[in-house]
Amino acid sequence: MSDIILETRAVSKRFGAVQALSDVSFALRAGEVHGLAGENGAGKSTLIKILTGFYQPDEGEIILSGTAVRLDSPRAAQRQGISAVYQEINLIPERSVAENLFLGNEPRRFGVLIDRARMERSAAELLARYDLAIDPRARLGALGLGLQQMVSIARGVRLGARVAILDEPSSALTGTEVETLYRVVDRLKADGIAILFVSHRLSESYRLCDRLTVLRDGRVVASEAVADLPRAALIGAMLGRNAEAIHGNRPARTPREGVAAFEASGLRWRNRVRDVSFAVRPGEVVGLAGLLGSGRTETMKASFGAETKEGGAIRVGGSSVPSPTPGRSIAAGLAFLSEDRRAEGIFPKLSVAENLTATALPRIARFGFVSRRKQAAMVAEFTKVLGIKTAGPNAPITSLSGGNQQKVLLARCLATAPRAIMLDDPTRGIDVGAKAEVHEAINRLVEQGLGVLVTSSEMEELMALADRLIVLTEGAVTGATSTDGLEVQDVLDMLAQPHEAVAHP
Repeated sequence: MSDIILETRAVSKRFGAVQALSDVSFALRAGEVHGLAGENGAGKSTLIKILTGFYQPDEGEIILSGTAVRLDSPRAAQRQGISAVYQEINLIPERSVAENLFLGNEPRRFGVLIDRARMERSAAELLARYDLAIDPRARLGALGLGLQQMVSIARGVRLGARVAILDEPSSALTGTEVETLYRVVDRLKADGIAILFVSHRLSESYRLCDRLTVLRDGRVVASEAVADLPRAALIGAMLGRNAEAIHGNRPARTPREGVAAFEASGLRWRNRVRDVSFAVRPGEVVGLAGLLGSGRTETMKASFGAETKEGGAIRVGGSSVPSPTPGRSIAAGLAFLSEDRRAEGIFPKLSVAENLTATALPRIARFGFVSRRKQAAMVAEFTKVLGIKTAGPNAPITSLSGGNQQKVLLARCLATAPRAIMLDDPTRGIDVGAKAEVHEAINRLVEQGLGVLVTSSEMEELMALADRLIVLTEGAVTGATSTDGLEVQDVLDMLAQPHEAVAHP
């Protein structure tokens, strides 16, 4: 066990009533890439923040090279040789590459003047060691995001990192940049650095990692050598489901024939959405199934115009929506409910009524003035239809529970009279009772002929809601199937397929 550089022993962390980590133990070895896997809320970020000194554990120990240490700040972690690289670059874009590499520790002449020649020479040697063709004098912000990531990794090495934590380092990189990252990780491994690697791309984890530890609900549920953990088993551990059948309470329904309510063909956006095609009929719920990072959210945003698609066609009710933007999509009859209620949903300083009618102002305003009578009627209608519990239309949206806030946002989508609606994890962060109410509301809308495209981070929920599933893996469609008689293992098998196995529904 002498090759263990860093380990946690029975580490726990609580935030109020939420137990973020419970009795987490694992070890990082020199020259090893150790993958950390888990869905949102599994505890990955909390563990990383404990290892980098942002948080301190409530219980348990952190052992570094056989000695218990207290990492009471990020600087303390850095002094101990623990370096973290995140998907957001934490360097100074207006400074040169060399200046960023030596920031805070510049070589000096006479103890005062910065020795730029020596600094740039040392920077060039370090970059060459990792086969990075980067001019040390170049302004960091002029480089692509991938090369900026490499500079961030090189800075950690220069500071004497024994442990490198790479948190989603490839999430915004192009294919060429990803290959550069892989080469750098292989070199770090060869240099004996212990690497903790976090990625939602299964192919990446299986390409780079020697071992994988899976967190679920703040606990370690699996820790195995990659060779001993097949993809389906990994996914099953992450989702907390085995091969048992899941029987949802989805009502029997027959989608309407004729023109699709909403369809996408050959949709592409960066490296997140790869030639995705699907169709949603009126009176049908289609589920987008996939792990975090599979492209579920990106597919919806590119379809709606919240992200500018790079290829493909969108049609709503049979009519093309060229160059979609949110405004054009809404006008065409397509609505979208974001998974991030707080950041991309509610207007926290506005009332229930103002939040609910925000996208319907053209319908209730004349000459730039909102008709309070029409607004009140619209709010009353949807409050009744969706069972929104509120002290009144003028109550602050923040005074509502999470479930009722979500129903207000669903009402906002419906207020535009859409043909189809995209719901991105619509019950995220709400309690079981509120989830049931949202499910009932979705089923009522579908009975009225609305086409629904939905995602969920809970496979059981998705199978209970959807009539059909489209499976996404790393931005590509890897399968499509009816949910009638479907078992979880069937979905796990499709999720485990590499992204090259593309099938169009």
